[in-house]
Amino acid sequence: MADEAIPEARVADTVLELEKGEKRLIDIRADRATYLRDHAVMAVLGMGVVGMVLAVIGSEHWLIGSLGAVLALAVRGAYLYGEQMRFHWVLTDRRLVGPGGRSVYLLELAAVRRLFGDVQLVTRAGDKHLIKHVAGAEEVVDTIERAKSRREKRARS
Repeated sequence: MADEAIPEARVADTVLELEKGEKRLIDIRADRATYLRDHAVMAVLGMGVVGMVLAVIGSEHWLIGSLGAVLALAVRGAYLYGEQMRFHWVLTDRRLVGPGGRSVYLLELAAVRRLFGDVQLVTRAGDKHLIKHVAGAEEVVDTIERAKSRREKRARS
């Protein structure tokens, strides 16, 4: 027992061990440009919301509050950047395997949809998974749907 090593994995690691006969189709990785765009949109929305709330309550510091919201989201984006860029999912002909040991069989998927720059997976059991900051999210949704459709056809035959 002493010579058995348990591999250490970080939350961001995607560990894929293919089942017998399973084929790897694509890797879905976070995209830098999408990540930056998502954070820019959040910063603009945060700036607007904070500015409006401060103006409505009569604060004369609405401009400073708006700038503070933008800076807070910029710091958040910089802090999480390295971690988010390591996240990736693998689509096989049977399942989606994600970071942190997440695995969703294609036949368990109830819905696959684009959610801004992300792809949301919803299982029949109601579990939700988010593949974040994906370049070409619509194309990724189509690819997953095609793989699911092929898997359903094989399961019926």
